[in-house]
Amino acid sequence: MVLNIVMVEPEIPQNTGNVARTCAATGARLHLVEPLGFAIDDKRMKRAGLDYWHLLDITYYDSLEEFFSKNQGEFFFFSTKAPRRHTDVRYPDGCYLFFGKETAGLPEALLFQNKDRCVRIPMLSEARSLNLSNSVAVGVYEALRQWDYPALSGAGRLRGYDWSDAGL
Repeated sequence: MVLNIVMVEPEIPQNTGNVARTCAATGARLHLVEPLGFAIDDKRMKRAGLDYWHLLDITYYDSLEEFFSKNQGEFFFFSTKAPRRHTDVRYPDGCYLFFGKETAGLPEALLFQNKDRCVRIPMLSEARSLNLSNSVAVGVYEALRQWDYPALSGAGRLRGYDWSDAGL
């Protein structure tokens, strides 16, 4: 199964680096739509992604128009302005989860034209928004939960102990 994450004009390198790490750790593909608010070789972005860059499938686009001309599938637009919850939709294999820039989100015209595909992460009405990289993680893991976490490890190992010795 394939999950695609689309970041439209991200501005903060650390957020993009954190999203890249999430994508690398989950097998999601990352699509970056320019303009970016930083140079792609920004040390802060690379540091946030740590040593996961070799696991990342990443594609760059000059604009949303270029992105849409090269990709098709089911698109879901995450926004604080959306009318329904991100858990109220089913994410099919190959879908694209869109996230906008930190200061403005996704273009409102795009949201308005795709009302049935707009979703929001519930939060207190007094809060403006979640951090962008946290929002991406919430969206990624909801889609993967619906798919029963394909190809992801569901168990970990302790360094100094063996779980079988815990009597669970």
